[in-house]
Amino acid sequence: MSADELTPPQAAQWAARAGLPLPDDRHAAVAATANHIHRVVSVLRELDFGDTPPAAAFYAGEDASRATV
Repeated sequence: MSADELTPPQAAQWAARAGLPLPDDRHAAVAATANHIHRVVSVLRELDFGDTPPAAAFYAGEDASRATV
């Protein structure tokens, strides 16, 4: 486990602060899930979206020629 990963006691503490007290047997599972989500999001943060237009410019209809860019 890296120093940046959430530990089970920390997961319990943050859940309690959010008003969601966890049973003792859930601390490890919640910490593991939070760590997994953090790893996935950190990979997304590395992607370069510089040339990607905003979602409002996307037209999902069948006729893509009506799209505004």
